[in-house]
Amino acid sequence: MVKSFYGYISDAWRMPEASYAGELRQKRLVEWRKEPAVVRIERPTRLDRARSLGYKAKHGIIVVRAKVRRGGRRKSRPKHGRRPKRMGVHKITPGKSLQRIAEERAARKYPNLEVLNSYWVAEDGKRKWYEIIFVEPANPTIKSDKNLNWVCSRKHRGRVFRGKTSAGKKGRALVG
Repeated sequence: MVKSFYGYISDAWRMPEASYAGELRQKRLVEWRKEPAVVRIERPTRLDRARSLGYKAKHGIIVVRAKVRRGGRRKSRPKHGRRPKRMGVHKITPGKSLQRIAEERAARKYPNLEVLNSYWVAEDGKRKWYEIIFVEPANPTIKSDKNLNWVCSRKHRGRVFRGKTSAGKKGRALVG
């Protein structure tokens, strides 16, 4: 069986340190750290992953890279009246995954678009980067696309905030 072009890309991203993707990512991270938290990008960094999640290079589909902090919740230490065990400072985690938080932040920046899906791109000691695929429901190209026109329905409005994306379903324990 012959491996496809997307197969080679996914192999490179599976073990980035052993392939060209590792050093490419290191160079990119230097620039990404200086960028704002949510940035619209021309094309996906991981084409294989984006395509598998529904990305197509057509009008009405936009890719955005979002940056979120890593680690647990930052909670300040109470000033008085608790024993150390009840301070509630360490091991406090949010109810949502960082991927879900990244999707929601990006969706707030682009209110006329709907989040289709997202995937991990990079991380360092302080932050994680995700790329989020957006669909524009008002676009005529999307309305005429039989695979994507379900997004145009009003009942899918704000699906990211209701946990209807893949990351959201995983957080609500709906996906195996």
